[in-house]
Amino acid sequence: MAKSSSKKGLRGRAGRMQGGRGSGRATHGQVRLWGRHAVEAALKNPLRQHRKLWATREGVASLDGELPEGFPIEYAEVADLGRLVARDAPHQGLVLECDPLPDVYLDEVLNGEADRPVVVLDQVTDPHNVGAILRSAAAFGAAAIVTQDRHAPPESGVVAKSASGALEIVPWVRVVNLARALEEMAEAGYWRIGLAGEADAKFAEALPAGPIALVLGAEGEGLRHNIAGHCDALARLPIGEAMESLNVSNAAAIALYAVATRSG
Repeated sequence: MAKSSSKKGLRGRAGRMQGGRGSGRATHGQVRLWGRHAVEAALKNPLRQHRKLWATREGVASLDGELPEGFPIEYAEVADLGRLVARDAPHQGLVLECDPLPDVYLDEVLNGEADRPVVVLDQVTDPHNVGAILRSAAAFGAAAIVTQDRHAPPESGVVAKSASGALEIVPWVRVVNLARALEEMAEAGYWRIGLAGEADAKFAEALPAGPIALVLGAEGEGLRHNIAGHCDALARLPIGEAMESLNVSNAAAIALYAVATRSG
């Protein structure tokens, strides 16, 4: 369990936001995470309440840091770990059971750093896509992602694995009413841009200076009419005619890059 003394303890990162209004339900019950990046990030997050780590000795050796003394760990074989997670899940010798993250509230995000975009997801339910969007949000400095509580995946091992550690970094706000959340963003001075393939304006043309809320809809259905109506502008990414659309996580990454590199 102990490793090289030159490594720092797995105690890491603080700063999740609590308090305020506009939060929906978070995940209830225990969460089981797997894979080195997801487990390591959770172990470094002081706001995670860890319950138990199942691991191979090789898995523990791969972690960047030392487990605290007395940390609840059970060593197991690879096949045994495979029975603790989804079928064929790439656990990499590490499975962590922990409590869900604390609720994050919208007003705390909106009162934060306005130069960082907020990503709003309208009924994006695929956990792989949400995880990939969290990863892009972390890479390009987004302040948070915002979803409706009833139409988004729960916090899970699949989301965490796809996010590659970003679940512990990017605040995830769950709201009861997404349209009302968009109204609150407008009141806070955010320009709300919805991505829509049928829009006339290209994304770069609709991108002003100032706070941005980037609004993306589910694959296939796109933005719901009411949510599109709560956007200040609709815009499309300039993709070639050979492809009708992009995966929502790819579209999010491109739009976040455009926001991060805009001039002015």
